[in-house]
Amino acid sequence: MKVKNKKTTEKVLMAGNEAIAEAAFQAGCFFYAGYPITPQNELIAYLSWRLPEAGRVFVQAESELAAINMVFGASAAGARSMTSSSSPGVSLKQEGISYIAGARLPAVIVNIMRGGPGLGNIAPSQSDYFQSTRGGGHGDYHCLVFAPSGVQEAFDLTISAFDLADIYRVPAMILGDGMLGQMMEPITVRQPVQRKTDKPWALTGCAGRTPNVAKSFFLAEGALEKNNLILQETYQEIRKKEQRFETFLTDDAAIILVAYGTMARFAKAAVKQLRKASKKAGLIRPISLWPFPDQAFSAAKKSKTFLVVEMSYGQMLEDVKLAINGRAKVEFLGRSGGGIPTEEEIIKKVKALL
Repeated sequence: MKVKNKKTTEKVLMAGNEAIAEAAFQAGCFFYAGYPITPQNELIAYLSWRLPEAGRVFVQAESELAAINMVFGASAAGARSMTSSSSPGVSLKQEGISYIAGARLPAVIVNIMRGGPGLGNIAPSQSDYFQSTRGGGHGDYHCLVFAPSGVQEAFDLTISAFDLADIYRVPAMILGDGMLGQMMEPITVRQPVQRKTDKPWALTGCAGRTPNVAKSFFLAEGALEKNNLILQETYQEIRKKEQRFETFLTDDAAIILVAYGTMARFAKAAVKQLRKASKKAGLIRPISLWPFPDQAFSAAKKSKTFLVVEMSYGQMLEDVKLAINGRAKVEFLGRSGGGIPTEEEIIKKVKALL
């Protein structure tokens, strides 16, 4: 759906992939490079006309490796830059993402997950959690990772990802799945106030000043460790300031479900049905996957049991166990390879646990 270049508060019907693409445009994305892969092709198709019509740059690269390194170059020059792909394509980008992190450059990476491992299939999955939250490439680094559960949130978080990437000089990732990319919902397309982030580090020419260098290659003794310590200070600040989550009926819950992204929609529906059956269930929905929202679990002290529900065989499960740190029992329900835990399966599991 084409969105006109004017301020609007009207609702428009958009698919998740298109909403992310339009949000990138509204956030001031100047450069995009990517390579087609299902189920995120609508995103790249949308930007193929949306950016050029405004005099910005769209490149369909020859490969995922080329795309991420083009993003490195554009970001180093000070441009708001973005790439997108799906699971195996993001795997190919990992070395470039590590370079971007090591060079302390901002960029936005969108991953609309599909089934794996390997080429897998094009069905929804959440099996890239480790890849996204543990860095994915080599070295001690993190990406900011946000997991929207609906199309409006995908739009809003994409704008936030561009802003925060610039503020902290880190790569930021939007982690969705095939359901989110393809589903259509009415959203409000907003034109945010453009943040004018000062970028004195950018490679914009050096007439009258010392040249800037964007690199992740440090051979002098102690130089790499010094750069890494700067990164660690940044990550500590992000952990303190950028944890995001939603809680639903957790105050009196005997059991709390934990789910993110589109899986959280199934979990919330299950909680509503369980409450109707007088079962005290609640939900914690992590929105930031890195930093993981430990604060949500420190506040939920009354529940004796947590049930993690994922479209994987237990990845976020590890972070939940670390956050709870033995204070309560942690159970798991998961499917993968395109399998989706249903509302009925979740209710059956909760009733068995209670």
